[in-house]
Order: sequence, then structure tokens, then C-alpha cells
Amino acid sequence: MAERATRTAIVTGASAGIGADTARELGRLGYALALGARRAARLDEVAKQIEKEGGRVLAHPLDVRDPASIDAFCAAAEHALGPIDLLINNAGENRANLIHEATVEELRSDVEINLLGAILMTRRVLPAMLARGRGDVVFIGSDSAKHPRPYQGAYAAAKHGLEAFARVLQMETEGTGVRSILVRVGPTGSEFGNQMPKAKIPAILESWKYWGVLRHLHWMPGTSVARALARVVEIPVEESYPTILEIQPGGRAKERAP
Repeated sequence: MAERATRTAIVTGASAGIGADTARELGRLGYALALGARRAARLDEVAKQIEKEGGRVLAHPLDVRDPASIDAFCAAAEHALGPIDLLINNAGENRANLIHEATVEELRSDVEINLLGAILMTRRVLPAMLARGRGDVVFIGSDSAKHPRPYQGAYAAAKHGLEAFARVLQMETEGTGVRSILVRVGPTGSEFGNQMPKAKIPAILESWKYWGVLRHLHWMPGTSVARALARVVEIPVEESYPTILEIQPGGRAKERAP
């Protein structure tokens, strides 16, 4: 059997949470990795873990809100690792505040990181993918796009917009060998949830329960999302074109036991 060719992947927001878990999972599968995030020290820790397991990885600062930072990051990745085969648009933020209490900076940051950053990253890597006739662009979305929640106005709006952008990319790249894949993620236990102000968490959860968007308090580990994502992008483009993958917590069977 022919040896599998090494694929090169970019993971944004790779310093923690789903991003770090996805980077580690792809590293175990033999991907060459370019990891980007604003927290350089945390990013280096993830990279060292992957290198210890034999992975090939580049850690480089990245602010997806800044086109200059994006270009510098992608140029470094291409120089060190070669053409990019896979982009995981994972960088995200959730400031969690009521609309009338949120600052302009909080609202802007939620939209820029969760939506605009993915758009700009995709714009940067897409021409080379189209020229080679292959590539996967993955968007880490949220079930908040389908079920918006109080305290997540800008976040939910950005994730809803992300789904629309992923769909447009799918249409614009049909037949080119480039795939646009949306991963709609349910409740996940990671540092991402720690961004919510702890003093407001009881009120936030109560409001979600009131509006019927909180059925339970179960969550899944980020590693579950990473494994599911890795399986999807491993499907040959000649075989199928997955467009939406929704992942929700499991393990609730005990509640149905007699």
C-alpha cells in the first residue's frame, strides 16, 4: 500500500480548548501543523507537546482580526511547511453580556474574531488551494447559530453569519476540489467557557433555561470534537463532500435507565 502523503494544516486559536485538542489529534495522524494564536507562550506549550510525539509543527503568533498578522502567519507557514491543505478556522471568543450592557469593544471583538477572522483567513489561503485543485476549509461553528441565547447577542450573530459564509464558500468552490465544512459544536467543556463572567453564570443559565435553550448541563470534552473533525477531513474528496457536521454531548443514557 502506498504511504499516505503528508498534509499540511493550519489551526487558528490553537493555544487551548478545541483548537489545541484538534492540533494534537491532527499531529497524531501525521499532519504537518502551523498553529496560530495570540497567546504565544501557551501556543508554544501545545507545539512542544506535539513535537514530543514526533509531530512536525510551527507555532507562530496570529491575530485573526489583523490582515497583516494573517499574512505574516500564512507566509511563515508556507515557507516552513509548504502549501496549505487544510485550514481549521477555530479562533473564537464569547464575552457573554447583555446587549445594552456590553461595551462597543466587546461587541466588535466578538464579531471580528468569530466571523471576520475566519473570512480573512479563508481569503488568504483559498487562491492557492484553488490553483492546486484541492483543500479543506473548516469552520468551527456553534449550535448558538441555530438556537441563539441571551447574553450571546454578538456571538450568536457572528456564528450565524459564519454558517452563511461557509455555505457561500461551498457554492463558489463546487467542483474545484476545495471543500467547505461547517462543524456545529454543542456544549463543550474547555477554557472557552471560562470567558463568561463567573458572577453572571447563574443568571445566564437561568435565562437559557427560561427560553428553552438549556435542556441539560451535560458537556463533551474538546477531544471528542477534535476526533470527529479529524475523521471528517480524512474522507477523500473523491468519495464525498461533507458540508455540515453537528456534534452534541453524549453519555446521557443513564438518565433513561429504569
